[in-house]
Amino acid sequence: VECVRTYQDKVYSLVFRMLGNASEAEDVAQEVFVTVFKSIDSFRGDARLSTWLYRIGVNHCKNRIKYLRRRAHKATGELDEQAEHALFHATPGGSAQHSTLGQAQARPDEALEGIQLEGIVARAIEKLDEEHRTLLVLRDVEELAYDEIVEITGLPEGTVKSRLHRARLVLKAEIAKHTK
Repeated sequence: VECVRTYQDKVYSLVFRMLGNASEAEDVAQEVFVTVFKSIDSFRGDARLSTWLYRIGVNHCKNRIKYLRRRAHKATGELDEQAEHALFHATPGGSAQHSTLGQAQARPDEALEGIQLEGIVARAIEKLDEEHRTLLVLRDVEELAYDEIVEITGLPEGTVKSRLHRARLVLKAEIAKHTK
């Protein structure tokens, strides 16, 4: 129970950002904790518990993405209000930050542009292939260290860095298509 309380926001944040769908993220986050409880005896303590949880989360997301592709699941691309709030206003630790709308803005059009850009970025992340999305979310969104990402993915550090670089280039190009 303590494990769930401590890590539920972090796990949900990770799986939501990888899947881009709030209801899928809720299901997968629950599956992660079921897996953790069933296999806690296999946790050797070589890595931090959070790293082990992230690895389980990433693996569950990869499986869900494959399942959804096989079922020809077409995401609407639209994030519901709750999911959008969780994606753009949650810190890696899971605590909420204040929305730019809640702050005094010099110009309302600037606030609207910020919200539109957040949507463009979210949709661009959803379009990344599974491997690029995983690395980008772990490093740039969850702000994990390279050694943790290596532990989670099983990839060598140089591979993580080079693939992350490519992921950022693809993301930048995708965002540029929609911001010109």
